[in-house]
Amino acid sequence: MKIEPMSVLDAYRITPTHHEDRRGSFYESWRFEELAAHLGHPFVVRQANFSASRRNTLRGIHGTTSPPGQAKLVTCVRGAALDVVVDLRVGSPTFGRFDITPQEADSGVAVCLADGLGHGFLALTDDTCMNYLCDTEYIHGTMLDIQALDPELGIPWNLDGEPIRSDKDTAAPTLAEAAAAGLLPRYRPGGTLPGEGEAHGGRTRPGPVRGDRLR
Repeated sequence: MKIEPMSVLDAYRITPTHHEDRRGSFYESWRFEELAAHLGHPFVVRQANFSASRRNTLRGIHGTTSPPGQAKLVTCVRGAALDVVVDLRVGSPTFGRFDITPQEADSGVAVCLADGLGHGFLALTDDTCMNYLCDTEYIHGTMLDIQALDPELGIPWNLDGEPIRSDKDTAAPTLAEAAAAGLLPRYRPGGTLPGEGEAHGGRTRPGPVRGDRLR
């Protein structure tokens, strides 16, 4: 498999190696030690979520307030999606930057996001199913919503008509509005190491920065 940093700091794209024969195919989705070597700390799964979406459903941009924060590993397990990561962390070198990953169930490509990063996707097929592995259990009231159609972010969703959205996502503030209201998490180099300090706080490590803002 190949694990590579994305243009958003502390986000990684995981591309598995497929082994095929007359029976079908096999691949390793990710390895604990290999992912930990890239992140600089272990990714320990404490909650698993699934979402199923109709074609042209737009979900996000969703994040979690820090603390407690919530890192995620996201994979499309059925259908296809245009997957987007946005840096919501005030003070981050890549604040406001996004990176796009086309995901298909057949490819097995995944993205791993540090806490403080936002995530959203556009379902490209009916019954698109996304799997989220999370390093903390969700705490009610800590969800952070940012407007996916924020013109300042300028994410090229390439929409085919009006997207299907929740009322909450439709009414979400822009990134600038959320920043002005003090809703956004602050950058801590390398993300938070799980299990250290109160409410998921604690020691951090730096990560690489690559790429430019996509427009």
